[in-house]
Amino acid sequence: MTVQAKGSFDVKMAPQAWSDAPADATLGRFLLDKQYHGDLEAASQGQMLTAGTVEKGSAGYVAIEKVTGTLQGRAGSFAMQHNGVMNRGVPQLTIAIVPDSGTGELIGLAGTMTILIAEGKHSYELVYTLASIE
Repeated sequence: MTVQAKGSFDVKMAPQAWSDAPADATLGRFLLDKQYHGDLEAASQGQMLTAGTVEKGSAGYVAIEKVTGTLQGRAGSFAMQHNGVMNRGVPQLTIAIVPDSGTGELIGLAGTMTILIAEGKHSYELVYTLASIE
């Protein structure tokens, strides 16, 4: 059975220096610290890599985050993988739960997340399946 979870989240992004890479203004590395609210009450930490371009509105990013808390009352953790591309202002973003990353009451969790940004506020919609509720 497919279930939907919704809510908001706060995110802090801390720029990080490259340890062995040459300085390149088009490449970025960030630590992520998120707090999810709503159907997902959780904290997450992760890392993001970015690539900008000379074309305004074109860029890309990948990220991995580990989420720990409760999803609609079920406690555990899981990992998510982000893949985002902005093509001259047109965004395309895929966020998938990493297969078999669920722990605790979230073992067997699978699904995808959509991020919405409106007036500077972040919200999410998580569409998922969980073996224990099927």
